[in-house]
Order: sequence, then structure tokens, then C-alpha cells
Amino acid sequence: MAKTLHEKKDVLVGRAERQMREHFGESTLTTRQKLALTCRILFDGGHDSGLAGQITARGEEPGTYYTQRLGLGFDEITETNLLLVDEDLNVLEGEGMPNPANRFHSWIYRAREDVNCIIHTHPLHAASLAMLEIPLVISQMDTTPLYDDCAFLKEWPGVPVGNEEGEIISAALGDKRAILLAHHGQLVTGTTVEEACNLAILIERAARMQLLAMSAGTVRPLPPALAREAHDWTSTPRRNQANFAYYARRALRNHPDCVATGTEI
Repeated sequence: MAKTLHEKKDVLVGRAERQMREHFGESTLTTRQKLALTCRILFDGGHDSGLAGQITARGEEPGTYYTQRLGLGFDEITETNLLLVDEDLNVLEGEGMPNPANRFHSWIYRAREDVNCIIHTHPLHAASLAMLEIPLVISQMDTTPLYDDCAFLKEWPGVPVGNEEGEIISAALGDKRAILLAHHGQLVTGTTVEEACNLAILIERAARMQLLAMSAGTVRPLPPALAREAHDWTSTPRRNQANFAYYARRALRNHPDCVATGTEI
């Protein structure tokens, strides 16, 4: 006999959140492993654009972060060839040089203490939408983690290798977790690598859906209260961990070389 068919939604939501906390524990992966897996996940998700784009995560020491080595594509990143750099992009661990465009990551990390991972890429659909100088519109349930959480920078400041671009992009991002950069691409942030990776997958999907919907008619808005409810429901740490673990297992089947043999996810 069913016992929950008459329970209110908030009760059911609370129960589901408790169950997720019980069933999905903390990840045992290192930051290096999460970043390497994220590179492969995003490569498979259409985020590669030659050597463009940077994926970073804060290091253990203040003012440091991990990033990929310039000259390697997302499909070539492993936990052992990542670099650890400081805010001036001096290499502290590893061999090679970082992408000079990593400079604007330093500005975002300084402005946002809550951000521990930044993903900036030029995926096809997000970059195409950015060419239209149109903000991202969230109007479908799956992409609601980005509802009212994606800023828009309409003026292209040029290649982001100077401090000016760092100031402009960090200011435009504000307190949002994501931003669409006109004539450029996308950027997402997360308190964890898992959160940022999930948002990067979603922003490209949302841009693709928006372009498809715009080609067929007018995109209709979501009810704000329900959209905010969905945003919060789909943005919890445990959901981020579960989603990332799925993406990571799938990536590891395609790219078993990116982390040490025997790594458990």
C-alpha cells in the first residue's frame, strides 16, 4: 500500500534530498583527476576548438591554480600533464607553458572567493549564439540550473590576454555562475569541478536548443517561480556529484589514459 501519494511536494523534495545525501558520498578523485576527466568530457561534448579554451581549478596554496599545458588539446590532457601556475602564470609544477588567456581566470578567482573552478570554451552552438549578440534564454527544464544565472557580455573586448579583459569579464560575470561572451564563447564557474563541468555541458545544450527553437518560432518564457524552484532543485552538490560521476565513467570508457589505471569513480 502506497503511503506517500498524498504528501506535499516540499515533503517529497526534502525526502529525496536526504536520500541523495545518503547514497552519493564525497568523491575520492583528486583535483588533477577531476580536471583531466573534465577535459575529456567536454571534448566528447563538442567543446573543443583546437587549442582554444581553458579549464582551471584552484590549487592548495592561495593564488595558485591548475590548468592545461598550451599545445595540448582537451583530448590529450591527463592528470600528469596538467600545470600548476600562480596568478602571474608562472609554472610552479609541470613542464611547458599555460595559455596566456588564463590571465582573466586570475581576475575571476580574485573577485569570487566562492569560485573554485572556471571553464571557458568555444563550443559550436554557444559560440554561434554569441555571434548574434543575443543573451542565453533558459526555457526548458533540463537547463534550469542556468536560469537567472547566466550573464551576458555584449561588447567583445578582444582576445583575453590582457588585464583589461580580466577586469571586463569578471565585472560582467558579477555574482552569476555563467556568462555568454558575444563573438567569443562561454564561461562557467563552480564551487567544485563537478559543478562547473555540469554547467559547461548544460550551457552548450541550452544554446543549441535556443537556436533550434528560434528557427521554428518564438521562445516562450518559463514561469519565474517554478524556474527558480527547478534551478535550486537541480543545483545541489549531490546532484552535481552524481551527474559528474556519470559523465566521468562515460569519458573513461572512451579515454582510459587520462587518469591512473584503477581509478574508481
